[in-house]
This record gives sequence, C-alpha cells and structure tokens, in this order.
Amino acid sequence: MNQNLLTIASIITMLPLAGSLLAGLLGQVLGRTLTHRIAIACVGIAFFMSIYLFNALVIQGVPAIDHVFYTWATANTFHFDIGFLLDRLSATMIMVVLFVSLMVHIYTIGYMADDSGYQRFFSYVSLFTFSMLVLVFADNFLLIFFGWEGVGLVSYLLIGFWFERESAVVGSLKAFIVNRVGDLGFLLAIGAILFYFNTLNYHAVFQQVDHVIGSTIALTPYMTIPALTLITALLFIGAMGKSAQVPLHVWLPESMEGPTPISALIHAATMVTAGIYMVARCSPLFEYAPAVLSAICLIGGTTAFFMGLLAVVQFDIKRVIAYSTISQLGYMAVALGVSAYDAAIFHLVTHAFFKALLFLAAGSVIIALHHEQDMRKMGALAKRLPITYLTFLIGTLALSAIPPFSGFYSKDIIIDAARMSTIPCAHYAYYCVLFGAFVTPLYMFRALFLTFHMNDRTEHHRHHVIHESPWVVLIPLILLAVPSIVIGQWMIGPMLFAKQTILGESIFVLPEHHVIAQLGEEFHGAAYMALEAGKTLNLWLALSGIVMAWLFIVMLPRWSVVLKKRFAMVYWILLNKFGFDAFNQRVFIAGTKEAGELCYKVGDVAAIDGVVVNGSSRSVKVLAHVMRHMQTGYLYHYALAMVLGLLFFVLWFVRG
Repeated sequence: MNQNLLTIASIITMLPLAGSLLAGLLGQVLGRTLTHRIAIACVGIAFFMSIYLFNALVIQGVPAIDHVFYTWATANTFHFDIGFLLDRLSATMIMVVLFVSLMVHIYTIGYMADDSGYQRFFSYVSLFTFSMLVLVFADNFLLIFFGWEGVGLVSYLLIGFWFERESAVVGSLKAFIVNRVGDLGFLLAIGAILFYFNTLNYHAVFQQVDHVIGSTIALTPYMTIPALTLITALLFIGAMGKSAQVPLHVWLPESMEGPTPISALIHAATMVTAGIYMVARCSPLFEYAPAVLSAICLIGGTTAFFMGLLAVVQFDIKRVIAYSTISQLGYMAVALGVSAYDAAIFHLVTHAFFKALLFLAAGSVIIALHHEQDMRKMGALAKRLPITYLTFLIGTLALSAIPPFSGFYSKDIIIDAARMSTIPCAHYAYYCVLFGAFVTPLYMFRALFLTFHMNDRTEHHRHHVIHESPWVVLIPLILLAVPSIVIGQWMIGPMLFAKQTILGESIFVLPEHHVIAQLGEEFHGAAYMALEAGKTLNLWLALSGIVMAWLFIVMLPRWSVVLKKRFAMVYWILLNKFGFDAFNQRVFIAGTKEAGELCYKVGDVAAIDGVVVNGSSRSVKVLAHVMRHMQTGYLYHYALAMVLGLLFFVLWFVRG
C-alpha cells in the first residue's frame, strides 16, 4: 500500500512538469489546441489521483509515509535527501492546489485565446503547479526550499508575462526582490536547523525538539536568546515574504500586472499560502517559541485589518481583491499565532475556492470590457453578465463571512480563537480581525455595486457588444462557486472538532495553547453555528459593512465625496498605502543607489583609480622629476655625493 501511494505521489508531481516541458519545448509544433489539451490532461489526471491519495491517508487512515527516494549529497555526517512526506496535511493541500490549478488551466483557454504567448503561458502555469507540489510533498527543509524558490522564480516569469509593459517588468522585479528578503531569513533558519539538529528531515528535527529547548544562541557577547526562538523567527520571516505579511506585503498588489488566471493561482491556493503551510508544518517548533507566536499575532492582526482598509480606496477591480488576499492571509497568520493551526489551514482551504472564484469572475468582467479594470468605467453589468454576477456575488458573500457560505465558518473560528487565546498580543489580534469583519464586506460590496449595479458607465465600450464570457470561462466559475457555498459546512466538524480531525497528527499543539479544543466544547454542528450567528458581533459587523457600502455607493454617493474631503488626511494616507512604498523607494532603493554612488566615488574613483592606479603613475613621475635634478652632469657634484656617502658610512660604522 505504501509503495503504491508513493508511486502515485511521484506521478502526481511529475505530470505537471511533463505538461510544462511539452508546452514549453514543443508548443509551437503541437499548436494551441493540443498544447492546452496536454497541459490540462496532466493536471486533471494529477487532481483525480490526489483524490485517491486523500481518501487513503485521511478517510481510510493510512499512517503517514516518510520515504527517501535518493540521497542528493553528503557532507561528513550530513545527508541531503530527496524524499516525500505523505500525511494528512500534505494530502489535503495537494488536492486543493490541484483543483484550483485545474480550474485555472481550463479558464486560461478562454482568457488567453488571443494572446501570442499562449503556449508559453501554459508552460509557466504547469511549472508553477509542479513547484508547489514539490513544496508540499517535501519531507525535509532542503527540498521545501527548492519548491519555495521554484514558485518564486515562476511567479516572476508569470507576473512579467507581458514583458512589453514597463509596469509588468517593474511588478515582477518587485515581487522577486521582496521575496528574496524573506527567503534569506528562511535560508538562515535552515542553516541554524542543520547546526542544532544535524539533520534537515522534518520528523528527525521534531523528535529532537526536547533536546534543543534549553539551547541558546549568542547574538552578542552580552545577549543570548533561545535557539528555537531564533530558528522560528527566521522561519516566519520566510513566511512573511511568501505570504505577504506586513511589511513584506508590498509585492502582492504588483502581481496584478500578470494575466488574471495567474493572479487567481498565486493568490488562491499556491504561492501566498506556502508560508502558512510551512508554519503549520513546523508547529512542533513554533509551539516552544511563545515570543514568536506573539509576534505572529501582532503582524497577522496588523495585516488583516490595515491592509483591508487599503482595498476600500482602490478602483482597480483586481487590486481590490489583491488587498483582500493580503488581509485574509493576516487572518491565517493570526490563527497560527494563537496555535489554531487547524483553523489556519481550514481558512486556507475555504479561501482557496472563493478567492479563485473572485479573481476568475473579475477576469470574466475584464474580458467582457476588453481588458478594462477600472471600476469607475463599469456599472450595470448584472443583467448583461448574469452568470459572472451570480458567481462574483457568491464569492463576495463567502469572503464577507455571511452564513452559510464557507468563509463564515473559517473566519468566525479564527476570530473566536483569537478572543480565547492567552498568548500575548492575541487580544490586539482579536480586535484587528473583529473590525476586519466590518471592513471586508465594505470593500467587497463596494466593488460589487460599482461593477454590477449603479449607472452604466461603459460608454467607451459602446462600439463593442458587452456579453457573457464563453463557457470555457464560465464552467470554472460554476465549479468554484459550489465549494464556496458548501465546503465550510462540510469540513468544519471533521477539520476542527472531530475525535480524529482531517489533519490529525500532522499538527502539534501544546495543551495550554489548544484554543480549538476549548471552542469544541461550544460547537454543536455547522447548522447550529449558522443559526446562532445572529447572536455574535461578527455577523452584525459584517452586515453593517454591507449596509455602509450600499449607502455610500448606491443610495447616497455624494456622502463618499463629503467623507473624502472631511477626512482628506486619512484618505491620502490610504491612497499612499500607509507610506510603505514611499519608504521603500526613498530609504532602500534611493539609499542603495546613494550608497552605491558613494562607494563608486570613494572606493572606485578616489581609492582605486585615484590612489592605486593613477597614484602609482604620479609617484613614478614625481620620483623621476626629483631624480632628473640630481643628474646635473657636473663632476664635482658627483664627487661631493661620493664624499658625503663615504662620510655617512664611516660615521655609521664608528657609531656601531
């Protein structure tokens, strides 16, 4: 049985890679139709095989499998292995990743139909899927870093896919560079793990945690910190880069420069959730670093609330959803910080479906309006794009945590977990995610009303017929809408409160941190939770956000103008994204340029050219000039020099 599952996992991983290579190397020979059929078939077969894997590991309860395929390298006693870990967590993640990837592959046929880089795009998307599969299946920190860097590299290629646009080039570089900042922390963490544990294998590391708890690292001769604190802090820095936590969030809105299908893939279940998955996977380490858990609460809460505020002032429909993604990643980080790892993965799963749905529905609008993304040039599209409107509404309700849609269950659990947690900074995180429950429906229903309701502002498209997207675009929307409605109800019990949860032993939580167990005492089923939602502040805040959006956008749009003028400073701060981009531009980018120019002027021009190169030639010239005056041609000058020299040696000899 184990060997069969390992074979299936290997095939699942290699199928997207095969599709990528065929599309990339033979795409022009195969043609468009055959290229997308091969790529979709590879991902589709992998998805159905992942269902079998999920059934075996989660439903039938086959024990976790940790298998090394081969040793890549050895150094003294260190072994760097290529191996897979098949357990409940990896099986759940793989199935979600492949389902969303399959929907994106199908959707791409319609969205990229007129693009000259059709085959290249399929190659990149399949390669992106392969990298994510390696990341999830990895059984050690070296292999996860390979997948980690793989998704980072391919995201650079996809964000900059339309490389003729300067904005796409800048966005891809920004994403690549900011991710490298986080990756440096991850790489340092891997080095520290190798130093303290003498292995990079997950299970071997987790089994030795008790022996490392008392170890410390000297940062200075007078300051030491626990080794686990430093290791987990560095790991979370890596997660901050990939999962766009403040202040390393600035790359994510720029990823909107890529085609919409890849926006859905990056933002839904793949790249941005890699950091959340990694922290959940390393829960046996994080549980013994309470200071880091507290920092995660602080950063996650800040990200959830303040990045949601930025979506309120955006007019690009994709950027609204992008800032929403950052905010929801903050919710997941808060769940990690309060040790509710199961809840973080639960929200990751529900979010994957409704966020992919929202991005693809937004892409359907963009197709209908011939690649227009400004919501101020939309309006009254509900009747002309009925299926797109309905699916966008479902995604909006799910994201806004309105029962019984999927986001209601996962977000409410995170809010309640933050409320009950005793970890420092959990109360701050609680208020952030609580008020985020008001902000989320405010910006999402604002986008819904501006796009599909209000007055028709599509005058510049009057020479085009605005109609519903083709079925190859709509089918993925419908298939994603179904789990966006029901997956929360189906999974909340088995995921969080069953005697044997879906994630099972893949997650480790200390008894004093186990807020999910406390919440389980109050859980009486998904239906009861939905019916009792009216007694919670969460729902009333969400409904207030919807009403506020309706008032300021539909009923009394002049009020929004008055508010902008009355709170001009706040509006200016939000438009400037709290100054993060300006700070980075002036401090890091301008500072790096000035430091480089200083090094050039002082080191290269003054020191090397001025002193070493030109200085040596000037020294020879000066010496030659002095020596020239000594060569007078008069015999008595030379005789005097000989006498003086002889006198000098005689005195030196007598003195000695």
